[in-house]
Amino acid sequence: MDLAENLGQLKASGWTSVPVKEEMRRNAIAKIQSGEPLFDGVMGYENTVAPQLENALLAGHDVVFLGERGQAKTRMIRSCINLLDEYMPIVAGSEINDDPLNPVSKYAKDLVAEHGDDTKIAWVHRSARFAEKLATPDTSIADLIGEVDPIKVAEGRYLSDELTLHYGLVPRTNRGIFAMNELPDLAERIQVGLLNVLEERDVQIRGYKIRLPLDVVLMASANPEDYTNRGRMITPLKDRFGSQIRTHYPLDVDTEVAIMKQEATPLDVETPDGPITVAVPDYLTDTIATFSHLARASNQVNQRSGVSVRLSVSNYESVAASALRRGLKAGERNVVARVDDLDALPASSQGKIEIESLEEGREGMILDTLIKGAVLTVFKDTVDPGQTRAVVDAFEEGAVVHTGEDISSGDLAKMVADVEALREPVLALTGGDESPAAVASAVEFVLEGLHLSKRLNKDSSGPSATYRGRV
Repeated sequence: MDLAENLGQLKASGWTSVPVKEEMRRNAIAKIQSGEPLFDGVMGYENTVAPQLENALLAGHDVVFLGERGQAKTRMIRSCINLLDEYMPIVAGSEINDDPLNPVSKYAKDLVAEHGDDTKIAWVHRSARFAEKLATPDTSIADLIGEVDPIKVAEGRYLSDELTLHYGLVPRTNRGIFAMNELPDLAERIQVGLLNVLEERDVQIRGYKIRLPLDVVLMASANPEDYTNRGRMITPLKDRFGSQIRTHYPLDVDTEVAIMKQEATPLDVETPDGPITVAVPDYLTDTIATFSHLARASNQVNQRSGVSVRLSVSNYESVAASALRRGLKAGERNVVARVDDLDALPASSQGKIEIESLEEGREGMILDTLIKGAVLTVFKDTVDPGQTRAVVDAFEEGAVVHTGEDISSGDLAKMVADVEALREPVLALTGGDESPAAVASAVEFVLEGLHLSKRLNKDSSGPSATYRGRV
């Protein structure tokens, strides 16, 4: 595309300016008609949050997303950048993205008045039309709106000169999207400063007799508890948001798993001896996701602070890392995570879950209970009880299996030959994969599931365990 270089060329091209909300509405309509999602990389909102956001954009509303931590609020806000046109013309040198056909700052007005159609035009990419600020108690009006620049005053300008102003983030995002994260953390007097931006669409800086009719879409994120708590949010500010959209955690394990696999960092590594691959089997991946779902339903976990999806991603990475460490020690090239590697979950979970317990040291016990509950839940969903009766019988007849991170995959896989009854449920879990690492992982999962179902005994000693019959 040939981009105009001056105002005259811009007029000749037939380009017309539209309010940013109209621009976003137009591009949202195109996406909706084509069936294209409004935001990429966000799963589980197709029938809940996405329709509400589409309504808000079509209505031209400013939006506040309410939700606990780790619900993709910021990601959705940032994805709205894609609803802006790829490039937008501004008066060259303008700090507030002045529309060449309708400038609002003194700098741009003077430039257009002096040069007319020869006024230089610059083109701004949509990525530069977005700004966000994390609300903190020390955020000031100067940060958001603007302040007198003492350096410009020292250069000889009068205080009454509008050119002495240093514009804040909101004016600098004129004709774009401004996002405020954790909105209730703004001091009340600063919240008042946003009222004009949302309603009258202008800003006023100190005692200057200026009015900047800004064209800004305001988006915000907030925790529901803070947003609805009187004293944290002033009512007039809440009233000025056109739409309030409630986000949520994944409603099912499959969605959580899809997010985990999308966000987690792969741990396949290259070594001087060749590559090492790390796999987390589906049943353990489901266990990690189920752990998060059980935590969100537990009365021993503080639900007001939420259980972030980042918990699932971190736990998935920790289990894979534990498997990689075990494989490196054993000299294995193809590593598959095992039940033993779930011991890595407490370290990656404790900083993300707030335990409701008055007793010191109870956190570890509560997390262990959640892990066992997740394993048992997935075991019941994935392993056919008819395939395990013979396994239990074999252990009642004296079979014993030793497991632990010090047992190699090859040694553990041999248990299928020693306890023939294990073959059917194990191969059902591996999908027919008879590699030692895959078989060893499935063996541990079947034995742990039978133990948690109270059908086998388990003696634990540090990282090692022994499974035997209950008789």
